[in-house]
Amino acid sequence: MNTVRTTSKAVHPVDEILPIWQLGVYGFQHVLTFYAAAVIVPILVAGALGLSHDTLEHLIEADLFTCGIASLLQAVGIGNIGVRLPLLQGVTFVAVMPMIAIGTAAGGGIVGLQQIFGSVIVAGVFSYFLAPHFSKLIRFFPPVVTGSVILIIGLALLPVAANDIVAGRGTTTMQDPVQLRNVAYGLGTLFCILGIQKFFRGFIGTIAILLGLVCGTLVAWMLGDAQFQDVSAAPLLTIARPFYFGLPSFHIVPIFSMIIVMIISMLETTGDVFATGAIVKKTISEKDIACAIRADGIATAIGGILNSFPYTCFAENVGLVRLTQIKSRWVVAAAAVIMIVLGCIPKLAAIMACVPLPVLGGAALSMFATVAVVGIQTLTKVDFDNQNNMIIVGTSVGLGMLATAQPHIADNFPHWAQIVFGSGITLGSMSAMVLHLIFNHFMTEKPQKSAINTHGTSVTVEAEFVSYPHTDH
Repeated sequence: MNTVRTTSKAVHPVDEILPIWQLGVYGFQHVLTFYAAAVIVPILVAGALGLSHDTLEHLIEADLFTCGIASLLQAVGIGNIGVRLPLLQGVTFVAVMPMIAIGTAAGGGIVGLQQIFGSVIVAGVFSYFLAPHFSKLIRFFPPVVTGSVILIIGLALLPVAANDIVAGRGTTTMQDPVQLRNVAYGLGTLFCILGIQKFFRGFIGTIAILLGLVCGTLVAWMLGDAQFQDVSAAPLLTIARPFYFGLPSFHIVPIFSMIIVMIISMLETTGDVFATGAIVKKTISEKDIACAIRADGIATAIGGILNSFPYTCFAENVGLVRLTQIKSRWVVAAAAVIMIVLGCIPKLAAIMACVPLPVLGGAALSMFATVAVVGIQTLTKVDFDNQNNMIIVGTSVGLGMLATAQPHIADNFPHWAQIVFGSGITLGSMSAMVLHLIFNHFMTEKPQKSAINTHGTSVTVEAEFVSYPHTDH
């Protein structure tokens, strides 16, 4: 490893191609981490629109299949599409309430889905063409903004892990009573992961999350809390078919709502790209942001065609990269292939669905917290002797936690405002950007310290950047 860091001709860890068996194991670990969050959006939408169980199964299969395609676009890339970092793609939670509103306004059922898919396709195309223009905002993302955004992402994800540990009904509902058995599964999985990380090095240490999930599931199965009978009932093979539910319909208001969702998703993707850049020690440029957003746009348009929803980078898996220090984007490519296979072989997806929620929550707790730590590391580069920076970070984190701790705060807002106030990540991230403009641009005469280089095109997200040849786009 020292040799790699002393020569400019060496392969960056992001571009390193690991042995096939390692790619498979590490990729499977990513998929297990990702699976619960991947399927929750189709479940929520199907429930709200009154869709049948068969329809829900197809939505989940289409989601997994399209997640694989989207992740390949982001991690492997084609031309100027994809940032080529170890970023896994999934359906954005920001889109849940707008999609439910679109579907219910259309009368629910298949007709509601057709309006959702139409708006998703148009919003994806819109995002693709907006990408180079949105990326120019990178000069407004110095460490005080990126650090705040990454910290907020990590903190806002923790209630998701906590909800899984208590087998709750969602982060908007306080679970009461809490079953001690579920807490034991969650904490037991966490302690198992910590034990492996403490006493094992090398390959075993890097798959601590996977081993913890396997151990937790086996214990739950032996105690009768993990069931596998649904596996036999799942079909053996299925193929994702374009426009399975009929041709999509296009209406102005739903399209406008979904475009707003994608603009907010661009902000979250930018934060995730910066977080990953900090972890893998790569400078993030304006071009990188544009490539990442183009991949989101294309994946979203494909999602609408293949009966799925808007896609964005998943912060959950950013935490896994930080925890394992496995930085190869080809691991994510392997995970993408596994997801495509899962989307075509429902029996395999059914096996993965048998992992109990408390077990997933225990693993997620450790990963999500590491995302917050990356934000703290980024904020160490901020001059907090400048009172303005204190105000920006404190207020942004505070607003982010307001929407996270009290998610019903958005219920009485207009639909367009619910998209912002209904997500702690969205509210906190937008606050960081706006407050930075107000306090560090419009109210001061001295230029603030930022991570922009002399050419004004790239942002340094690590104080000690190791020079590697940057991946060509």
